Amino acid sequence: MDKTLIERYESGADALHKVLAGLTDADLDAYPVPGTWSIREIVLHLMDSDLIGSYRMKRVIAMDEPTLQPYDETLFNQRLMYRKLNAKQAAEVFRLNRLLTASMLRLLPEEAFRRTGMHEETGLHTLTDLIRIYADHLDHHLKFARNKRTMLGKPMG
Repeated sequence: MDKTLIERYESGADALHKVLAGLTDADLDAYPVPGTWSIREIVLHLMDSDLIGSYRMKRVIAMDEPTLQPYDETLFNQRLMYRKLNAKQAAEVFRLNRLLTASMLRLLPEEAFRRTGMHEETGLHTLTDLIRIYADHLDHHLKFARNKRTMLGKPMG
């Protein structure tokens, strides 16, 4: 397992705090692109997704080929009231989860990264796959958050 993947995963820990820097509540709740999520909703989604991701990683590490259940991100957004939750708190939960998960991953023996879990929709994934998926997932959503900031006249530095 290429340890730079763990470094890449961990390097995203502060990303959500950076996305939120200098934004007002009005900015967080704006929809500069109709039909898409606000910055607040993106941050809350990334926090929830990362918590689910680290839980999936832990299951793969600790169990023999566990089932990895899917979730409906749209229903999470709607029913968990993302629009009313504190984005800064979510960014901090995300940060701490990334740091702690990366610390745990560094302690594992090489063979742990070949352990697998069966996702009910996307099939078999190794622990390495999951680390990559969640590192990529953050990058994917950061593009949208940066674009929204630019559209609000508050580009990231």
